Amino acid sequence: MTDILLPAFIMSLILLGIHSYFGIRIIQRNIIFTDLAIGQMAAFGAAMSLFFLQGNFHYVISVAFALLTGLAIFYVSRKSKNLEAVIGLIYALGISGVFILLSKSPHGMEEFQNLMAYDILFTQVKDIVTTGIIYAIIGLIIFTIIRKTKGNLNELLFFVTFAVTVTSSVKMAGVLVVFAILLAPAFIAIQLTLIPAVPLFIKKFPLLTAWLIGTIINMISIIISYYGDMPTGYTIVFCNAFLAIVTSLMAPNFLGNKNQGNI
Repeated sequence: MTDILLPAFIMSLILLGIHSYFGIRIIQRNIIFTDLAIGQMAAFGAAMSLFFLQGNFHYVISVAFALLTGLAIFYVSRKSKNLEAVIGLIYALGISGVFILLSKSPHGMEEFQNLMAYDILFTQVKDIVTTGIIYAIIGLIIFTIIRKTKGNLNELLFFVTFAVTVTSSVKMAGVLVVFAILLAPAFIAIQLTLIPAVPLFIKKFPLLTAWLIGTIINMISIIISYYGDMPTGYTIVFCNAFLAIVTSLMAPNFLGNKNQGNI
């Protein structure tokens, strides 16, 4: 059992480590569905690779689509007040494109399921190592370069690194799993800062709280999926989303709170 569950759990921790940071930043910027849009366009790039090139240059094409999407969102965020509408339309464009392309493939539905939520129980060790190295480099860039920049340069670098991160994640786990892991633990951590009885440490360091919460949720989800013979990816999405919704009921003044802790 350990041989099956441990690699999946390690992969979920790697995903959680960097995505919690981006999740808190996205919630603070009120651009919640950016991850979903960029992830879906990365999946569209993967579908283009599968349909036209038999899966060759999969990662390169996905990164290109994700980067273009990130740059487009960055540009629109400087020019328009209707950013969420544009983000929603980008998501619709990506998912419809994936459907159109994979509808022509004999294994289209299976490929679509993998792009949405991959069963990480079958994660290979080499993929875990590769993804870990990529995220370590991105994390180093964030904490040594991006955090020292301001204004448009900071925004641009944020969207570029975010696009590269999401592309790697979608390849490993699928669009919905990435969205759930990125958003739910960060959302719960921020929600907890609004509850008076919560310890000061949790209120002061929401990123650490998100890591802890996400680790527990992912571990429980993987165990449930294994013993219940359920798809791991969708179980992770369900558990993260369910607990985030429950937590939101405990802090009804979320939208009015400006103090969301330090990251």
